[in-house]
Amino acid sequence: MTGIAYAMGAGGAGGGAAPGGDLNFIIVMVAIFAIFYFLLIRPQQKKQKETKAMLSNLAHGDTVVTVGGLHGKIAAITEQIVTLEVADKVKVKVSRTHISGVIQKATP
Repeated sequence: MTGIAYAMGAGGAGGGAAPGGDLNFIIVMVAIFAIFYFLLIRPQQKKQKETKAMLSNLAHGDTVVTVGGLHGKIAAITEQIVTLEVADKVKVKVSRTHISGVIQKATP
């Protein structure tokens, strides 16, 4: 019977967690959250701030590129719509949020 008693934990407390196990779990979870914050969340928030600043600083005459890859010069701009001149006398209206970057700022 000693083999069975040994396999069942020798009749002791059995099944109890190691002391400090909960503390180790909390430390590991905090470490994982910190890694996610610094590698994923924080850079994404920084990029969103930069994009918002870029969109608010658009001006007439800037050369921009859209999300779809269309390059053009800003001919007119409103709160929501940007009119791009993509060729001589060819103008396209796009949503302001679909501007992905400024290639060249307008010279004052």
